[in-house]
Amino acid sequence: MLIHKLFLRYFKTGDDAGFFLMQAQDAVDWLGKSGIALDGGTSALDLGCGYGQLGSELQKKGCLVSFADVEDLLLPDIQPESFSIVDVTRDDLGAIGTYDLVVFSNVLEHISRPDYFIANAHKLLNPGGKLYLSWVNWLSPWGGHHFSGFHYLGPKRGHLVYDRVMKKPRAHTPYVDLFPTSIGATLEMIRMNPELRILTVIPRYYPELRFITRIPVLREFLTGNCAILMEKVRGGGDTDSC
Repeated sequence: MLIHKLFLRYFKTGDDAGFFLMQAQDAVDWLGKSGIALDGGTSALDLGCGYGQLGSELQKKGCLVSFADVEDLLLPDIQPESFSIVDVTRDDLGAIGTYDLVVFSNVLEHISRPDYFIANAHKLLNPGGKLYLSWVNWLSPWGGHHFSGFHYLGPKRGHLVYDRVMKKPRAHTPYVDLFPTSIGATLEMIRMNPELRILTVIPRYYPELRFITRIPVLREFLTGNCAILMEKVRGGGDTDSC
């Protein structure tokens, strides 16, 4: 369980590079424990990679890792197999290749058209390829990111109340670079894509409590960051009744 370690790190240093590295290491560890081969025979894509910590951790396991985002912010010491500029809300995802593993971490809540991405995500995967999707759902305690807590006042009002009360700089604005999402709606979008099959759904930072993700409504509030592992198949279907 990582959640308590993240809290301690955040209160000491904020969301610095070390904070994101802890998240990346934990995700890669969980993927390995889930039975995904993380070695030289695995081609991987860190999509929406940001600074590239998650992809870098996959490289350390031996994976052949490519990176993609709307701009290149990779840390200087990261050497990608390739880097692609891509907008996942409108570009042809198949144009950047197909992979055994795609990780799309903490990006979904920042894109305006998650439905477009999910409807086309299979184009990134080899047959049987896995997609790891993780994001902060809106009704979770951290749904507002830097103005969390105030986000429960609504996406049109909460951030404005935060500005008035806290008088601090704010990193995100609803409907500009932070969009309300839900676990239920995301699961439904995945089920509408016949080439994707859900393998498991967990609270990312406390996967031991995965039963939470099976309880509609309650899961929206108690899952601080939702992670879904899925694979590319023909014919669709859902093995995890959430």
